[in-house]
Amino acid sequence: MDPITRGPEGMGHDGDGHAPRQRPPRESLASDFGQHAPAAQVRTVRLVTGDFLLTVNPVDGSEIEACPPGERPNRPRKYTAAEREEIERAARPPVPPGPTRPPLALLERQDEREQLVRLLARGRSVRLTGPAGSGRTSLLDLVADDCGDLAPDGVVRLSGFRRTVGDLLYDLFSAVHDAPLHRPGRDELLDCVREIGAVVVVDDVEFGGAALDELFEAAPECAFLLGATPDVPAPSAEAAVEEVVLGGLDRAAGVELLERAVGRVLTEEESNWAGDLWFESEGLPLRFVQAGALLRRHDELRAATNAVDEFGVFEDAPPADTPVDGGDGDDVPLPSLGEAAAPAPLLAARLSASARATLRFAVALGGEVPHQAHLPALVGDTHADAALGELVGCGLVSPVGSRYRLAVGVPAQLEGAGYADDIQEQAFAAARHYTWWAGHPSVTPERVVAEADAVLAALSVLVPVASPRPSASFEKTGSPSAGSPSAGEDEPSVAVRLARTAAPAFAAGLHWSAWERALRSGTEASRLAGEVAEQAYFHHELGVLALCEGRLDRARAELEASIGLRGALADKRGTVAGRRALALVADRSGTSLGLPLPGLAATAGEEVPDARTEESASPAHGVPAPFPALQPPRDDASLVTFRSPSPGGSSSYASAAPAAAKGGTGVKGVARRNLVAVGAGALLAAVLGTVVTLGATSHNDANDPSGKVDVNPSASQGVDDGGLGAATPARGDANNGDTGTATSRPTGPGPDGTYGTTDDPAPPAGRARPSDDPTGTRKPGGGASASPSRSATTRTPTSPKPSSSPSKTPKPSTSPSPTGTSPSPSPSQSSTTSPSTSDSASGPASASAPATSSSSVGASESGAAVSPSGSGDTVV
Repeated sequence: MDPITRGPEGMGHDGDGHAPRQRPPRESLASDFGQHAPAAQVRTVRLVTGDFLLTVNPVDGSEIEACPPGERPNRPRKYTAAEREEIERAARPPVPPGPTRPPLALLERQDEREQLVRLLARGRSVRLTGPAGSGRTSLLDLVADDCGDLAPDGVVRLSGFRRTVGDLLYDLFSAVHDAPLHRPGRDELLDCVREIGAVVVVDDVEFGGAALDELFEAAPECAFLLGATPDVPAPSAEAAVEEVVLGGLDRAAGVELLERAVGRVLTEEESNWAGDLWFESEGLPLRFVQAGALLRRHDELRAATNAVDEFGVFEDAPPADTPVDGGDGDDVPLPSLGEAAAPAPLLAARLSASARATLRFAVALGGEVPHQAHLPALVGDTHADAALGELVGCGLVSPVGSRYRLAVGVPAQLEGAGYADDIQEQAFAAARHYTWWAGHPSVTPERVVAEADAVLAALSVLVPVASPRPSASFEKTGSPSAGSPSAGEDEPSVAVRLARTAAPAFAAGLHWSAWERALRSGTEASRLAGEVAEQAYFHHELGVLALCEGRLDRARAELEASIGLRGALADKRGTVAGRRALALVADRSGTSLGLPLPGLAATAGEEVPDARTEESASPAHGVPAPFPALQPPRDDASLVTFRSPSPGGSSSYASAAPAAAKGGTGVKGVARRNLVAVGAGALLAAVLGTVVTLGATSHNDANDPSGKVDVNPSASQGVDDGGLGAATPARGDANNGDTGTATSRPTGPGPDGTYGTTDDPAPPAGRARPSDDPTGTRKPGGGASASPSRSATTRTPTSPKPSSSPSKTPKPSTSPSPTGTSPSPSPSQSSTTSPSTSDSASGPASASAPATSSSSVGASESGAAVSPSGSGDTVV
């Protein structure tokens, strides 16, 4: 096969004409950093914390509800020995890629090692105190390996760097128990931790005194091995803690350590130089490791050109038996004592470009070294992950927990050498990368938690310099590059986006101290940037976090602030989520909602819009919307009452200011008003029932003509005049059975389809007189049968049967009026008459029901004046 011009078989295809396949990545993690478009997915996580079921929703904010019984997890089980070993291996710092130097053995630490093992075997807790760089972490690792079989739950290694007592208790619980997506409450946590029997090794502890006593009291069955610096507060006098102090090495041990670091025997000049270094460094092993790196770089400068040709340009150092004298570099002096005291700039100058770029990122991130898998994307070099091995070999970084940080004194030395000149640009580049990476669906919350310190360090740099983003130049040019001078223009939005993306991952990964720090950084960044919607989100999340931790007052304040901001933005879903959380706060605190914000009262039964495709729906067991708060009645309010009519007076309304109640406010005052309303409703129901009963029992006359009206009326409305063409006898005829001249007749059956009801429409006032044309034939019984005068269809006339009782001409009523002031009825009042037969289409009025003058109704509707009483044109 031709290595220059390959055939199809050399491209991974069998001559199918397709493009060659892409080269596979070097590592499995490399595929995570390809700059492809992120998937439009939202990662929501449901977890149980205490008595709550928390749904981490990155879109509208986390939703919290009371945990249903079916969702509560069982008591967590403990890991087996094999599972604990696997977890412990994963918690150690990653091994740098590439060729590594053999680890250096501890010198003059055997006595301290045996003493610590003896104390732990007796169940005693020990604190190992030593300055940074004294080899304290390496000694703790050796002791932990020696105590693997002392306790039933083995050895648990934790990091106390920037961790509180509560954080360490949760870390201890997670290291021993298998409880995915479960963060127990305080009581359950203490119950589980109390049953743990293990040797707990905690390095870089930052607290003492009462906090340390709380840790010992929570885990009485554990023996603690603590590593701390001398500036950390000491344990209290009541704590039974043994103190072991770790000092520096003597001169002979320092020279031996330097020889092991260099890999050869020192010359006399180098030995004298090592003695001066020992006196200046007080025998700290870290200083001799760095000095060994300086001597190795010095040997490289002194090596002759022929040695480079013989051993290759990629050889880190010539073999130990290579002569160091001779060649053009024979006169290269040793580093000065000042350079040995601050070797970081000199060591960094001789590192690769990727290693120096990594140091710049570490200085910008407050000493945090990004994980080696992130270095290719941050530096822009596919082989930048090998830079971590160079930094470890030079002693510029040291392990802290499961990651690396710059060694003690190195950040200040690099800042003096100019590595902090572009700190904001480096922090901006790191923040933009972590924003994309943390929001990628393939990245689990646990991986984001492992980079929590680097993410928070980037936020701490960008938040103080946040300001409203200038829109003119940025929108035209787009996102600037990390190293451009205008990179700071997008810093506020990048800081907000990073906090918005990382905070839900910290919550889902159960690293809630980092969650709180990210939320507070996001709140400040969004406030400075003027992004109100993001500020409302962060306030909501802080309220939910405070509710989960039992800080109800803080939760109420944060949630009310979030609801107010979202109400101003008309964010309905976010407002409803805040109200639900606020209802839980009120339920837990046992107090009613204050509702100081407008629009909070309308919570019951409020419609929640459907979840969008990229959002998560509300919890399956949603929290009921709270009722509005019961507000106490105001003292200056006026009470409107109705006074019953008295003789000689009319009913009137009066208002009176109630007297100030003595303690009768709040719920008591509202209950009093409710009782009054219930009483009024009962009285109204009784009155209506009485009226209905009287109306039902009044129709007891068998000869009541109101039930003898035909369903097909014989009177119809004329086409020309619009009135009813029924002939009306003279007024003075008393035996004709008529009730008088009809001044108003209904023009239709009305909405119900039945004539003679109150909803029949009345004709205009000008058409109240009967038609001049004869439309009916007089019958002997006094009834009039009327037929349509101009109708295409003729019906057979029907005549109603005369009443058996003689009818009389209606006379004016002489009964006193209800008020007793006038003998004649008013137009708005009703009078009753004896039953009579009427030839009107609507039939006679009921003998028992109040009858209202039809002419009065018609006249009032048309605006014509109607005689109040004694009129011959009125039918009563």
